[in-house]
Amino acid sequence: MQFWVVIAIGAVVAGILTVVFSGVARRILSRMGIPAGTVKPTRTPFFATMTSIVVKSVFSIFYRDRPWYNAWQFVILALLIFFLTWFIISVVKVIETSVLTRVEVRFGPGRKLAKVRTQVGLLRRVLTAVLCVLAIGAVLLSIEQVRALGAGILASAGLASVVVGLAVQSTLANVFAGIQIAFTDSIRVEDTVVVEEERGTVEEITLSYVVVLLLDGRRMILPSTYFTTTPFENWSRRSSEISGNVVLQLKLNAPIEYLRQRTTELLESSDWWDGRTNALNVTDVQGGLQTLTIFLSARNPSDLWELRNMVREKLLGELVQSYPECLPDPRTLPNAPTV
Repeated sequence: MQFWVVIAIGAVVAGILTVVFSGVARRILSRMGIPAGTVKPTRTPFFATMTSIVVKSVFSIFYRDRPWYNAWQFVILALLIFFLTWFIISVVKVIETSVLTRVEVRFGPGRKLAKVRTQVGLLRRVLTAVLCVLAIGAVLLSIEQVRALGAGILASAGLASVVVGLAVQSTLANVFAGIQIAFTDSIRVEDTVVVEEERGTVEEITLSYVVVLLLDGRRMILPSTYFTTTPFENWSRRSSEISGNVVLQLKLNAPIEYLRQRTTELLESSDWWDGRTNALNVTDVQGGLQTLTIFLSARNPSDLWELRNMVREKLLGELVQSYPECLPDPRTLPNAPTV
């Protein structure tokens, strides 16, 4: 039997099995309320895996006595291991998508979904790394010379483990820190954090590093150990709702009641305000100036940022236009430059 015939037989059988597999998987996912198209990424690796299995089986029957049998058998086995690993990884990805879909349907987009997305995504990365290492090991151990070399390596495993451990200590520390971050729930994807005096949103959590998207569009990449060894602020740890304040320094003749009324009007007319906190208090008097602190709240840190800026700009604009006499002389402000 010619070799191309063997491949054709494998492809035909694999195609039939792939159609059956896709139909069964789509039906199962549909019953679970998950889009049937989720199974699509697994079809190609499943087809390749089945083709490799059929070709390997037929090859063993018809070509065992050929002089080049062992070499080709190794090539087919290596391809089978590669395709099988690819298929398992794609199945893990489908499981991840299915879990996230069910959580989103049940709880909606929010903190629960962000928590599950962080944990499931990290688990997928761990499993992918483990599967790749096992696949490489399986291919190498299928070589007789490598298996013989393994006995010699085991004899010096103690010293080798110490050397390797020292070499990858920082990498392993980051990996374990990444796992700790995911399952202690200290940060999640889409959390608002303050790191290195910069505020941003957690964009990605990997095994070894965390990507934080800063306000100006820059991305700060921090090792996972940073979040287990360094204090940082998480503004959305329990809830995305957040409170803040706007501080104004004015003269003692500033119209407090007018400012309090205008603050309420500005907040009530703004979509950024969540209706929880609204207060204006004189929190300090010093050097002929009074400090006015406006307390307000929003649904998330981004809305709070916009709300604070809006209130500050509107009030200062109205004071400049209607009450310029209550604005302080810049020379009287604390830390004002001297000439």
